Amino acid sequence: MITRSSALLQRPESPSADVTPLSLPSAWQTQLSRAIRDPHELCRRLGLDDSWLPGAEAGHALFEVRVPEAFLARMRYGDPHDPLLRQVLPLVAENENVPGYVIDPLEEAEHTPRPGLIHKYAGRVLLIASPACAVNCRYCFRRHFPYEDNSPSRAQWERSLDTLRQDASIHEAILSGGDPLAANDRQLAWLVERLEAIPHLRRLRLHTRLPVVIPDRVDDALLGWLGATRLQKVVVLHINHAQEIDEAVIEACTRLKAAGVTLLNQSVLLRGVNDSVESLAQLSERLFEAGVLPYYLHVLDPVAGAAHFDVPDEEARELVAGLREVLPGFLLPRLVREVPGESSKTPL
Repeated sequence: MITRSSALLQRPESPSADVTPLSLPSAWQTQLSRAIRDPHELCRRLGLDDSWLPGAEAGHALFEVRVPEAFLARMRYGDPHDPLLRQVLPLVAENENVPGYVIDPLEEAEHTPRPGLIHKYAGRVLLIASPACAVNCRYCFRRHFPYEDNSPSRAQWERSLDTLRQDASIHEAILSGGDPLAANDRQLAWLVERLEAIPHLRRLRLHTRLPVVIPDRVDDALLGWLGATRLQKVVVLHINHAQEIDEAVIEACTRLKAAGVTLLNQSVLLRGVNDSVESLAQLSERLFEAGVLPYYLHVLDPVAGAAHFDVPDEEARELVAGLREVLPGFLLPRLVREVPGESSKTPL
């Protein structure tokens, strides 16, 4: 069950004490289908005044709003600067044409030899396991990604898997998206079964936000196929603020760890969300309480529509220096940038 601090989302009192409060549906698929997709509804539910609507509408026209109820429940009612809301609320600034901010900031089109297969780094490949996401983050570097051209059929998947079978230097398969866990468990089990049949593959990595925004996604069906694979399992979560981690998220992380999964987290440094030593330190501490180790702190990828989130490199370095003074080394994320064409993430 989602726990809600009294400091978080406060809804107006019901006009009748006899009215039963709405509860979240239990099935993750239902929660996914019922995610808020209307900027007016998002603003209304959080008690924002009408001044936020023009920007919300303009940004939504570029990249649609999508916010699950379980994530909405952790936001502060009436606060337009809530750090979770800021990640998903469209703003008029998204329409600004900022030099250097482009639709494919990581030049992934240059490294996509087959639909749904991205091969940028030695020893590992990335598979677009689902074009869908449970939440549309406004800073997403794939907000303009051509998913319609990268949603393979099973026959196309087999051809992509042949690429892996023929290259013994590949030891790790990374399921990404979209969000790989937005795919159904039958499809994911089918794909992982074929991956684990490739003898030189050692690791399966999933990059996902779903256990955070809809913790019920970590159900028995998911744990069944994930726990059964011979491959070493790594799940890289994407959490930017400590407020995202409630008891339901901790329970989901506990279930993943019990299935033999190594849990890591990568964050993006975002203006107005986590651009302080205090917020980043609280995030690392809360992650560790959930059994998750901080991994990367990314500076913003320069994707068109997200320039208002940027934190300059020098300020980012100062923040990490401040973190180093208050955190043990194992809770200090690595500050990095992804530079197109480089063989790995670039430390800053």
